[in-house]
Amino acid sequence: MVSSAINLSTVVLFLPLIGMIALLFMREKNADGHSNEYIKWTALGFSLGTLAAALVMWATYNPADPGLQFVQRIDWIPTAGITFYLGVDGVSVLLIVLTGFIMPIAILSSFRAHVIHERGRERLYYMFMLLLEFAMLGVFMAQDLFLFYIFWEVTLVPMYFLVGIWGAEQRVYAAIKFFLYTMAGSILMLLAILYVGINAGTFAMPDITAMVIENPAIFPFAGLWSTQSFLFLGFFIAFAIKVPIWPFHSWLPDAHVQAPTAGSVILAGVLLKLGSYGILRFGLQFFPEAMAAWAPFIGLLAVIGIIYGAWVSYAQTDVKKLVAYSSVSHMGFVILGIAAINQIGVQGAILQMINHGISTGGLFLIVGMLYERRHTKALDAYGGIWKVMPVFGGISLLVTLSSMGLPGLNGFVGEFNILMGTFGSNYLGFFFALFGTLGVILAAVYMLYMFQKVFMGDVTHKENENLEPLHWQEIAVLVPIVIVILWIGIAPATFFAAMDASVNHLVTTATNIVANVVMR
Repeated sequence: MVSSAINLSTVVLFLPLIGMIALLFMREKNADGHSNEYIKWTALGFSLGTLAAALVMWATYNPADPGLQFVQRIDWIPTAGITFYLGVDGVSVLLIVLTGFIMPIAILSSFRAHVIHERGRERLYYMFMLLLEFAMLGVFMAQDLFLFYIFWEVTLVPMYFLVGIWGAEQRVYAAIKFFLYTMAGSILMLLAILYVGINAGTFAMPDITAMVIENPAIFPFAGLWSTQSFLFLGFFIAFAIKVPIWPFHSWLPDAHVQAPTAGSVILAGVLLKLGSYGILRFGLQFFPEAMAAWAPFIGLLAVIGIIYGAWVSYAQTDVKKLVAYSSVSHMGFVILGIAAINQIGVQGAILQMINHGISTGGLFLIVGMLYERRHTKALDAYGGIWKVMPVFGGISLLVTLSSMGLPGLNGFVGEFNILMGTFGSNYLGFFFALFGTLGVILAAVYMLYMFQKVFMGDVTHKENENLEPLHWQEIAVLVPIVIVILWIGIAPATFFAAMDASVNHLVTTATNIVANVVMR
């Protein structure tokens, strides 16, 4: 069972890995003892090549076809029914583009990061960055459970070292906590994968989905404590830790605060989306009855996360920790949209994954640029920055407004669709939408509070009077963020079009299975 030729999905997936191997053969230092500048430019070049290939994939993707496209399937371990199986649909194509978009921004932002130069081992740093991109792309493309699990686990390794080597003072503690939390969830998922694959006779996800459609009783459901529910929870807990959903979130603030700027950008921009993608993909495709049964509970956790994340964000005195806790709140909206189990809610959730990656990634870049100049993350150390750096202040205001969901910018579109889907959901409804709306209001409170403390008022600290203006590399990092914020806010249909058919097919199939079971 072999696809005819290497196709675009394989090219997109393996370009970062080829780049990592290329770096392996490059000298760390030049003859004069200085760092080899070609290392970082090679890493940037391969990440830009991956972005270009991902954009070609998006441009040539047929949005009218809800099935898999760019399929690559090769027998890998035939005796176990395991294949190297890649494919892309409307649920994953935009997340692949997001990954391709975030990585070159993160790499370019590292060029001026003092900690990368001070700690040394720059070649290893950029190798880990490209390895992480390879693994994250693999999660979004994998159509075999065994292959999915491998990519899922590989993401832990480079992020562990990025935080543990190039992070802040408590970097080792944060790296170990991140690794142990996510590994604990992965063990549950592995047990569920083994059960599903053995009982289905294959690990190929589309084949298992077809079996579920034909015979929903393949994974029996007889209430919250049945076989299907336990399998669903095995996957869900692993994904909930990665998102992270409250109360599985405690590893996230430590990882964000201790990570280097580029690590925080990737963590917020893409890595958290692996969890929400997994809930959407596995919950609705494999376990629709359990997903529907647990939806009110999932929606409740999402709403608590929205309110809790916003409340705790406002209490922070560390600007990076404030942005970190805001991720708990924003990702709560994503989970709320998925738990609605209707087309508008799920589409809003997918778009909000993109929005969060862009807006919160942008906020971490802004915090990182301030830290490079002042070497402090304390809110009270700033004030009046807009007067000293007017261009930087204007860009920061736009990113802040996008994160709080101002109409006309990207954040509003996703949140609006999620709240509409929640309000019209058979599983959630008015009160979930009401508390979700409260989260939007609280987001405005803590985001404007942060902006006021950092950028508004008079310059009260001498250290802030002569801050270095934006370097061209920093402008090159921020401008694409601004463009996408405005693009999604003004023309969201270009993004909804790619996911429309696949989401409709996914949600309709899942709800039909649930309805037929109820009728029986």
